[in-house]
Amino acid sequence: MKYWLCIANEKNWGVVKEKNIWGVSGRHKNQLNKVEVNDLLVLYLRQEKVNDKVFPSRISGIFKAVSKPFKDEKKIFSPIIGEEIFPCRVKLEPVITPKEPIEFKPLIQKLNFITNKKVWASHLLGKAIKPIPKEDFELIKKELVG
Repeated sequence: MKYWLCIANEKNWGVVKEKNIWGVSGRHKNQLNKVEVNDLLVLYLRQEKVNDKVFPSRISGIFKAVSKPFKDEKKIFSPIIGEEIFPCRVKLEPVITPKEPIEFKPLIQKLNFITNKKVWASHLLGKAIKPIPKEDFELIKKELVG
């Protein structure tokens, strides 16, 4: 079993919750294709401003992959840039989805995959999916359940 940090925005988090599907652009296909059934995916929501509200970076839940990655061109996700439809997808099953996401920044000092704590965002920049060690997954899981 592998553990993954999956990056999304606020609108696409709504799609994940509603449809239990997560998707990435074609340029992240090779990384997504490493996901196997029963792998665990931690959903990370990037910091963004929606209307007048600023949402901090946060963790919104843990999901289990219940399908192999597949391609689907149906437009269900909101593009971040341009007309991207995130056609490389995987079906999910919720494992832990707290009522409210937890903030990510308080976890940074404890996470092993973030080696440069001062410039932590560089570990996520340009990524859609990133493998994380089991220890980091367990830490995030513990924080999500309180």
